[in-house]
Amino acid sequence: MTSAAPGGGTTAREEMRAYATGLADALPPYASQGGARIRLGVNIAHHDDTAADLEGYARPLWGLAPLAAGGGDFAHWDLWARGLAAGTDPAHPEYWGAPEGIDQRTVESAALGFALALAPDKLWDPLSGEQKDRAGAWLARFLDARTPENNWNFFPVMVSLGLDRVGYAHDREARHARLDRLETYALADGWYSDGPTEQRDYYIPWAMHFYGLIYAALAGDEDPRRSARFRQRAGEFALGFRHWFADDGSAVPYGRSLIYRFAQGSFWGALGYADVDALPAGEVKGLLMRHLRWWRDRSASTSPEGLLTIGYGYPQPAVAEQYNGPASPYWAMKAFLPLALPESHRFWTAREQPLPDLPDTLVQPPAGAVLLRSGGDVTLLSGRQHNTWARGGPAKYAKFAYSTRFGFSLPAGELGLVHGAYDSVLAVSDDEGEPVHFRVRETCEDPAASGADGAKEGIEDDGTVRSTWRPWADVEITTWLSAAAPWHLRTHRIRTGRALHTAEGGFAVDREGGLGAREEDAGRALAVGAGGDLSGLLDLGPDAARQGRVIEALPGTNVLARRTALPTLLAHLPPGEHWLRCAVLGAGPAEAAAWQAAPPEPQY
Repeated sequence: MTSAAPGGGTTAREEMRAYATGLADALPPYASQGGARIRLGVNIAHHDDTAADLEGYARPLWGLAPLAAGGGDFAHWDLWARGLAAGTDPAHPEYWGAPEGIDQRTVESAALGFALALAPDKLWDPLSGEQKDRAGAWLARFLDARTPENNWNFFPVMVSLGLDRVGYAHDREARHARLDRLETYALADGWYSDGPTEQRDYYIPWAMHFYGLIYAALAGDEDPRRSARFRQRAGEFALGFRHWFADDGSAVPYGRSLIYRFAQGSFWGALGYADVDALPAGEVKGLLMRHLRWWRDRSASTSPEGLLTIGYGYPQPAVAEQYNGPASPYWAMKAFLPLALPESHRFWTAREQPLPDLPDTLVQPPAGAVLLRSGGDVTLLSGRQHNTWARGGPAKYAKFAYSTRFGFSLPAGELGLVHGAYDSVLAVSDDEGEPVHFRVRETCEDPAASGADGAKEGIEDDGTVRSTWRPWADVEITTWLSAAAPWHLRTHRIRTGRALHTAEGGFAVDREGGLGAREEDAGRALAVGAGGDLSGLLDLGPDAARQGRVIEALPGTNVLARRTALPTLLAHLPPGEHWLRCAVLGAGPAEAAAWQAAPPEPQY
């Protein structure tokens, strides 16, 4: 993927085509003889191997179908057409099987329906009459498949759109009941929840909005009112979601399914595909293209064979969820949806634009988050979200801060600070003697985010997130997180019936090549990476009683840097009520001088 000329629409289109075809061209050597299964490694997901192999076949279609619809070349369409015939034939040894209960096959059926809707000439037309009958019958089984009450309700809708395009008779009304249900998840500011839950993460842009915009583009004439609502919500969402992206194109790593990588940017392509004009076309194009280039330049996200790996910034199986198989990362190819647009479309003719001047702080109440922007980087302060069922859920949702520059860390074990990699948390232990077993915020009670709309439940109008959490029944901790760019401020009120060891972590900084500076003093802890990235904490308590320490976490814990150093403030607290306060700085070389200036005072 070569760099695009600043205003070259055609160049950007060819750039995206090259990225998509390069990823897809690496797959055929791993395909089965019949083409229905693509096995990229050992499957340790909770679904069976057949479903995992179907993922390998289906997920690349999120990028290949738009490529074909827009006139792009791909040399292996015969393999995918043969695979569709084989995978839907019960008599073929590569048959994919029928859905049973809540089934991974339902997820992958959406990619097949989408591909038929956009590129029937590549997948459907080459089939014989009997093969079309079998393929249509297999897909139609998913129209009434059992799904969780979340974004999965869109999968049968995608199937129905595909069957519409190829003229396969089916119950078209069934999709409207699912769409009605999906619309009940709508929230303020264009947000949805992912079902009747507190989950508000990347599944909102790359699933709820992504599928809704595809529906609006393909079925808008038939269902204009619903399609207008999908477009309107997406336009409202776009105004806030752009704050999740740094100037260099990176997005805040946050939540589950991070192995889908540049699916984070797929919303921007869907916005252009559905002709939503909430933002200038050049700004939308710039957001997506910078994001794709940022990922392209992280060569560690692909294997030497050109395969997307399990991980985020590098191969890191610990990032994966229990539902992730070896081909799961290819949901990233959703980002290539604009390839379906003609060269004359405004998405391609517009000149790429950088982000406009955005405010330092944006409060997003539906997500329970505050976005802090400084030096081109983005930090998300989190106080509402939690997840106790995904692998590593507390680390992916319930830390205090998530950064485009510093990412976040996942624990490698439960034995001490080195294993725990406790960045952006307050870890507490009731161990006697040397603390080994720590607990962190996992769920939140009565969370609140406040900002320009005014104070909420006693929180000042300053961009603050508040939450209360209970690591033990007799320990209550209320935490306030306030944006004060380039710093953020933390205040904790601890009411404890037991003695506690506490360890409060800043951002984890890359220690590859050694540290340029290190401070471990009373009331302060600092680590500066060889490249100049700085992470530090200043204790703002009444007597700066906490001791600074820099922890070298186990390798492979941070999602961006393989080896990290973690500034931490340590204290021992007797039973009673205590207030801990600190200022936290995470900065690139250009803003590292802020460490020498006095931080703002916390208000709580």
